[in-house]
Amino acid sequence: MAAAMAVSHRLRDLLTWRLTAPTHLGLNLCLRPMGSSAQNEASRAAPSEAPDHNYESLRVTAAQRHVLHVQLNRPEKRNAMNKAFWREMVECFNKIAQDTDCRAVVISGAGKMFTAGIDLMDMASDLLQPEGDDAARISWHLRGLIARYQETFTVIEKCPKPVIAAIHGGCIGGGVDLITACDIRYCAQDAFFQVKEVDVGLAADVGTLQRLPRIIGNRSLVNELAFTARKMMADEALSSGLVSRMFPDKEAMLDAAFTLAAEISTKSPVAVQGTKVNLLYSRDHSVADGLNYMASWNMGMLQTQDIVKSVQAAMEKKELKSVTFSKL
Repeated sequence: MAAAMAVSHRLRDLLTWRLTAPTHLGLNLCLRPMGSSAQNEASRAAPSEAPDHNYESLRVTAAQRHVLHVQLNRPEKRNAMNKAFWREMVECFNKIAQDTDCRAVVISGAGKMFTAGIDLMDMASDLLQPEGDDAARISWHLRGLIARYQETFTVIEKCPKPVIAAIHGGCIGGGVDLITACDIRYCAQDAFFQVKEVDVGLAADVGTLQRLPRIIGNRSLVNELAFTARKMMADEALSSGLVSRMFPDKEAMLDAAFTLAAEISTKSPVAVQGTKVNLLYSRDHSVADGLNYMASWNMGMLQTQDIVKSVQAAMEKKELKSVTFSKL
């Protein structure tokens, strides 16, 4: 903190300018493909298997520096969510949350589609033949089972690293639960989205009904999708706000997702991860509560050296990606 207090008036003025002036580092980065050197670096590095991530239903690779790529990896089963998936997603994202080298995550589906949703054949015994000697015990067991399945996607939200969902082809049933727990959603033109649960005789119970209304903000549209299980095509997903960008094909979409992840990874992890935590807190609380939480949060986080490093880079006319931020 002593170093921050020693910053000159000129440096403080520059910090104010950086926070208020529209620059090439601003919001427009999310609205068009980026031609930055971060994109070039992303294309140079071949993905390598991430250590400590060995799964049956997922493949995790280091796409580039500070960026992990999590793939739903059962293409022969249209990435249907089997028992292993529900367990491995929790393990995977708990590890990512503790990975000090990771600063952003892209999640996509291998093969021809994002996911067909729950693997009913594999999950039938859990859902249709629950344990228990009577109705009370069966209900108790089912409640615990549902809570564990909910954690499979809530763990994405709890992970402080920004998670970008890249969706192509079908995103059905549990796929919608998954992507609504992500921070940013891109899709290819062939994508479609389906809240499929009513067609198999149940209400969606692992996140869609809780998160989708907050994302779209159109209660009538959410009700229509959830009551009918109709397909929402990519253009409607874009216009409704479910996704922020649409691309002509899977390759272009993934390129854009990795470019965005690379851009995020150049920022201070203290700033980015603190922003995610506070955005989610504010979503679920009043404005007054959110501001109070933010004040408590930043009374500690403002003491980071990342502020001094960022402002010094601006004074020296260096790009922010040249700054080395400590791991978090």
